[in-house]
Amino acid sequence: MRWAALVIAVLALAGCTAAPEKETTVTVFAAASLTESFEQLADEFESLNPGVDVVFSFGGSSGLATQIVEGAPADVFAAASPATMESSGLTGSTVFATNVLQIVVPADNEAGVTGLADFANPELAIAVCAVEVPCGAAAEKLFAATGITLSADTYEQDVKAVLTKARLGVVDAGLVYVTDVLAGGDEVRGIPVESEPVDYPIAAVSDRSEAQAFIAFVLSEQGQEILAKAGFGAP
Repeated sequence: MRWAALVIAVLALAGCTAAPEKETTVTVFAAASLTESFEQLADEFESLNPGVDVVFSFGGSSGLATQIVEGAPADVFAAASPATMESSGLTGSTVFATNVLQIVVPADNEAGVTGLADFANPELAIAVCAVEVPCGAAAEKLFAATGITLSADTYEQDVKAVLTKARLGVVDAGLVYVTDVLAGGDEVRGIPVESEPVDYPIAAVSDRSEAQAFIAFVLSEQGQEILAKAGFGAP
């Protein structure tokens, strides 16, 4: 009888034990150039919001915008240009950061690239973003403004693909954002160019409170400090 009573008591206690808190997922679609900074933002956001898990889909902004239009399940969209944000059909976006273009070359820069004029040299292997994505549109605008006729060997779908080709020495030079050069570390070198800053807008895709909370964190002082350390400019 004593053992039976003990078993009943243990089962009763187990039944009163609180179930673990269910995790809530926030899905963020973000431009590839935001990869490192947004992953850090997510770590900080999750530490401040136990039970919330931020899940990312990084890529070219135009492709992400198309997915959103087609009904992809996202909560937040952070794009690398206002035009791309508009193409997603989302309204009420807020610019949270700016970025500028920069030439990226392998660390040894064996080709001796010194500036944007080298992008017209057909003897060099050059990578830029496709014009359909923000970094490609910004590059096209830059070459038009400088009167340089681009001689590109490959057009990539996002800046990370361009960065990777430069990092591996597949190309002699590429055009990315300054934040990507910083993210490349010692494996690449950056060469500044004079270009207009690019605005980065962010907007909620869903009406979930977690989406608004993540956006608020990106815009907060702590969020802006993380972006600044990654090389982004203030909005």
